[in-house]
Amino acid sequence: MDNEITLPLWIAILLALLSLALVLDRILIPSVRWYLRRRVNRVINEVNTRLDIEVRPFQLTRRQGLIDQLVFDDKVNDAVQAYAQEKGMPREVAQGIARKYAHEIVPSFNAYIYFRFGYWVAKRVARLIYRVRVGFFDHNSLGGVSSDATVVFVMNHRSNIDYILVSFLAAERTALSYAVGEWAKIWPLQTLIRSMGAFFVRRNSGNPLYRRVLERYVHMATRAGVCQAVFLEGGLSKDGALRTPRLGFLDYMLRDYHPENDRDIVFIPIGINYDRVLEDRSLMRKLDPDAGKRSAWFVLKTTLHFIYKQLLLSRRSRWRRFGYASVNFGEPLSAREYCAKADIEFSKLDHDDRFTEIGKLAEQLMDKIEHVIPVLPVPLMSCVVLDNRDEWKSELQLKTLASERIYTLHDKGAPISVSSSAHEGVLSAAMTMLLARGMLDTENGMYRANPDSIEILSYYANSIKSW
Repeated sequence: MDNEITLPLWIAILLALLSLALVLDRILIPSVRWYLRRRVNRVINEVNTRLDIEVRPFQLTRRQGLIDQLVFDDKVNDAVQAYAQEKGMPREVAQGIARKYAHEIVPSFNAYIYFRFGYWVAKRVARLIYRVRVGFFDHNSLGGVSSDATVVFVMNHRSNIDYILVSFLAAERTALSYAVGEWAKIWPLQTLIRSMGAFFVRRNSGNPLYRRVLERYVHMATRAGVCQAVFLEGGLSKDGALRTPRLGFLDYMLRDYHPENDRDIVFIPIGINYDRVLEDRSLMRKLDPDAGKRSAWFVLKTTLHFIYKQLLLSRRSRWRRFGYASVNFGEPLSAREYCAKADIEFSKLDHDDRFTEIGKLAEQLMDKIEHVIPVLPVPLMSCVVLDNRDEWKSELQLKTLASERIYTLHDKGAPISVSSSAHEGVLSAAMTMLLARGMLDTENGMYRANPDSIEILSYYANSIKSW
């Protein structure tokens, strides 16, 4: 019984590692999973008691299950077969490509990360950078929507902060699923974005197989009642004005929509505006065809310099938030009621007729969005300065003209929430922002537009030009 067995050191290490792996696989990892799942379920049960639109079972389905469901969808299989024939490849290879696309698109929603971590970060970032305002928000607008309906927030796209701002403001009502561009597909950001329920989109892909996989995912999510947020313009506004709507996502949602049988799709228009868009000059630069493409190093260096400058101002107690960021929620539009009123069913129309009708719906939604885009102090003052660009005006004269315009806008029913007693302070702050950014020339206490800043002034003025 006292015999000894001698083993080489490498075998002993290997046995120890295998034993550790066994303990992890059979005891520790299942325990951690059970603990985390319990925490997530507790969060889901808690938030579902206060949300107007509950987290859908589709969002809680295991990601791999959704990927398999998407890959073996009948229409995706037809697209796989057509793609294989077109490219002259085995069907199995084409199906592998479809699976790769599905893996790229399908999110992995985590309620704990969304409502505990994501909401906290979005709230802190939004309030750190801006004075956040919500206007024209009817608290019964979401509460009055059927709990069985699919809610789609349709909005204008001013800044990449839009994602943070709207998620923060809507988090007390529902969990949003965004379509995010390829710019965010970097580790570890992409993992965080997927866990927040967002899905990645190749916006200008002409690959028919990819477009079919994306279409079927949007269709699946819409039929399952997942609340989604869509930028109808398809990208950021480069001149400050609303862009022509892109019809792709609306088509994905409605091409197989049967109003008499499917759950209702309710579109809620949202108007977003800022006193300062952080990436305004970068967006405007894209309008110049002669402007060279800046390197990643230049972008990184500029971003770090901007952050460093703001931190210095903060340490000197001179840092100020970048004005107001405002979101207005408009009147909902029911797809079921729209189809009944227009006497159309999108699923029965051919491609050209369907896009014509979806275009009409998109224009109506864009009109609703335009009607609720907030009128903020800096865009308003930019309009006044541009209208008097060739004249020197005193600060009092500019404020008087802006105040007169505020009263006019109130009479027109524009979404502006500046009380009479707040005119002086709000307009002074707007003047200070324009001066700090070099958008105004000054001489002997008189002001006028800086000729080199006409484009940037127009960028902000264009956001409210409909009024």
